[in-house]
Amino acid sequence: MRVAVVGVGAVGGFVGASLARAGVDVTLVARGASVPALRERGLTIRTATGDFTTRPAVAGDLREVGPVDVVILAVKAHQIPAVAGALPALFDDETAVVAMQNGIPWWYFQGAGGRFDGRVVRSVDPDGAISAAIETRRIVGCVLYAATRVEAPGVVQHGEGKTFALGEPAGGISERTRRIAAMLESAGLEAPLHADLLPVIWYKVLGNAALNPISALTRATLAGMCDDPLVERLAADVMHEIVAVAAAHGVTMPRSVDERIASSRAVGAHKTSMLQDLEAGKALEIDALTGAVLELAELALVPTPTTRAIYALVKLLGESLGASEA
Repeated sequence: MRVAVVGVGAVGGFVGASLARAGVDVTLVARGASVPALRERGLTIRTATGDFTTRPAVAGDLREVGPVDVVILAVKAHQIPAVAGALPALFDDETAVVAMQNGIPWWYFQGAGGRFDGRVVRSVDPDGAISAAIETRRIVGCVLYAATRVEAPGVVQHGEGKTFALGEPAGGISERTRRIAAMLESAGLEAPLHADLLPVIWYKVLGNAALNPISALTRATLAGMCDDPLVERLAADVMHEIVAVAAAHGVTMPRSVDERIASSRAVGAHKTSMLQDLEAGKALEIDALTGAVLELAELALVPTPTTRAIYALVKLLGESLGASEA
């Protein structure tokens, strides 16, 4: 397959370098200081078991690449509208888009059936630009578990986790998801296939919508939050509200809130992506992680007072910092 990785941050860099090391035809689509760094020094991944550097093709503009078989869309959810209009330059008739974002995805109701079928999640896609640029038939959903962070342009630190669960928005396991999973697994990544990805999405959202914003407010790591009795209880309250929202939309969590907190604690002293963005002066992805949960809660008439309070505080925090989208 010919692959374009759009967004060479912590996740895109880790995936792109892993694929390139495995011999996949990869082009990294980056911006800013990352472009000259990647062209001059390649892409380096640092791990506890050793470092490696790859030198895949690098483009500073989507239109330099041309049509590919798979687009790995690895920019954060709030950054997608800025690139959505140019994405069709990467498409041919069969191009698949693997959406590697945290939170409730913009495509959540597309092809799902039911009373909200086709509805756009406005917290993620406020003016419909993403849905207009990426047809539903192209989307492959992805839920990722990989603790990564950018140390410098072209340098990514990988801590633990390398799971990229895949599924079709409308359900079922397709031949294309099998091919994409095989490609990821050839690169040493784990790519389980799910006939129904929605419970996997919601289980990840338990942590994203609770621990990410709390980490921005407290500056605490995952272990720091989970080991503090008061903060752990606050996070659990948010998670129980999210469980109720998911249930109202017909989704049952695969595991309990206690198990979700325990798995977060086990990651250790890792800073959430939102805390990393806060410290770097970047915009916070609060709308995709928490705002979208509140949007779905309102649709289902589920009260979420604790989640709404946390959202309001972090929303104001992000606005007061005047963070950039870079």
